[in-house]
Amino acid sequence: MLEFMVEKFDERTKARAGIIRTGHGIIKTPVFMPVGTRGTVKAVEQRELREIGAEIILGNTYHLFQRPGVDVLHSFGGLHSFISWDRPILTDSGGFQVLSLSELRKLTKDGVEFRSHIDGSIHFFSPERTIEIERQIGADIIMALDECTPYPSERDYVLKSLELTHQWAERCKNYFLSTESLYGYPQYLFGIVQGSTYPDLREKSAQKIVEMGFDGYAIGGLAVGEPANVMYQMTDLVTDILPSDRPRYLMGVGTPQNLLESIERGVDMFDCVLPTRNGRNGQLFTKTGTLNIKNSIFKYDEMPIDDSCDCYTCRYYSRAYLRHLFNVNEILGLQLASLHNLRFFINLVGEARQAIVRGNFSEYKAGKLEMLNLKNKQEES
Repeated sequence: MLEFMVEKFDERTKARAGIIRTGHGIIKTPVFMPVGTRGTVKAVEQRELREIGAEIILGNTYHLFQRPGVDVLHSFGGLHSFISWDRPILTDSGGFQVLSLSELRKLTKDGVEFRSHIDGSIHFFSPERTIEIERQIGADIIMALDECTPYPSERDYVLKSLELTHQWAERCKNYFLSTESLYGYPQYLFGIVQGSTYPDLREKSAQKIVEMGFDGYAIGGLAVGEPANVMYQMTDLVTDILPSDRPRYLMGVGTPQNLLESIERGVDMFDCVLPTRNGRNGQLFTKTGTLNIKNSIFKYDEMPIDDSCDCYTCRYYSRAYLRHLFNVNEILGLQLASLHNLRFFINLVGEARQAIVRGNFSEYKAGKLEMLNLKNKQEES
């Protein structure tokens, strides 16, 4: 069983500060996980990830299965060795990619048949095959196979999908327990709660997945287009049901406000491509909100992106220089922007953790959102 300890519960909310222990080190929660889908966080070196305090990164089973292939990863002794990363890794099962490949896949009770988006070859992921692949990849935390329903979805479709996800989860767990880690360190399996935006189906799924018993629990199928207040409602409902002695992971979330609101509702783990994707497009996160570094107002700006940030980008480079790099399409601009945004997100959850430990999370959250000009903003996603 995964070792997880809650160090401090917030007295006024469901926020908590904890520690997860894995074979590749500890993870202090709440934690933000940079997304390294294909074995790399886009435009950021592993060395830089360590320097900005990334304690765990995420990889994707579907994409790693496609390229470089599990035979390659197995020959290297797993993904850690292949990418020279000595800290924890989590792998998604590929359920979200199954959703995105709706025109190229066929779902059955036995699994999902899909056509590769790369070369058109046909493959089949059963729950057992998914666990086998994740064993070969060698991530510390692996996810059960699920179907991530789109938003909006009809209730009847979500109900049928839920039954499939529950059947797959049970098969994943049974196969996981019948096999062993390949590389000399433990792996841990998380179950995924689905149910779209239907409260009773979310409750049903959470109860069923908890009944099966997993090392940790993920909340999937959110941040797929539903209003933010609905996402918070579903998260709040599910964390009331999930056991307090297991880590909780809200998949694919999100903005700074999403993170703080979800931490308040008892979530421990997050991942999102937002910091790196937006960074590569010139949107930078700062203590007072976002800025578009391509804007002409920064042409002579000698200030760092954010004078409260301690990242390499902010220590050495001006806004004017970052703007120049983007305007002349230099790759360094993408790297420095991505690096800063990741540090911002890692700092954000780190500050939230410290506030929980101090006992003033509610005050911290209110002040932070006000600083970010988000306190009264109605988000669309």
